[in-house]
Amino acid sequence: MEVTKTEVVLDALKWRYATKKFDVGRTIPEETWSALEESMVLTPSSYGLQPWQFLVVTDADVRRSLVPHSWNQPQPADCSHFVVFAAKTSVDEAFVDRFIARTAEIRGISPGVLGAYRNLMVGDLVRGARAAQVAEWAARQAYLALGQFMASAALVGIDTCPMEGIVPAEYDRLLGLEGSGFTTVVACAAGYRAEADKYARAPKVRYPASEVVRRI
Repeated sequence: MEVTKTEVVLDALKWRYATKKFDVGRTIPEETWSALEESMVLTPSSYGLQPWQFLVVTDADVRRSLVPHSWNQPQPADCSHFVVFAAKTSVDEAFVDRFIARTAEIRGISPGVLGAYRNLMVGDLVRGARAAQVAEWAARQAYLALGQFMASAALVGIDTCPMEGIVPAEYDRLLGLEGSGFTTVVACAAGYRAEADKYARAPKVRYPASEVVRRI
């Protein structure tokens, strides 16, 4: 019997879990990883502004140095690929103008056509009431990328572990983010689960849909 697309999605999401122990030394194939990087790039964001950077940490020494600042969790060092999701700390007109220029380039139009759109973004995030909370706004966008990355990984059989148990300031220091205009928000380890990870066999705990989904 042919497996439906809905079955593929639900089976993948039921299969995934926050992997605590990775199969050290087993590496995600380059083609698969390239697709997962692209899944982050393709993440939707408010206004389409993409106020983020995705730091794929490959240096083994750097990854080991992150462990003490990750509540001593071993995943940063043990996984195949480790991603740090960083968000913009502020938004100015130059940042908006760069996005407008990129949009005009991709869509083959004049930047002037997007003048009203530009002014809307500037009026909201640069000069408006939300300007004071723009770092929090950007952090929320980074979480959208985290979610899309984990779901995409599950669909191609890659394990992940989202990590909020980290010290962002120390991550910023070790990863050279200080003074860059970006700051660490959250991280995610990716790779393959170890057979010894007991959580892989633990039943998934969720409230029933009848309690958390309301149809209005």
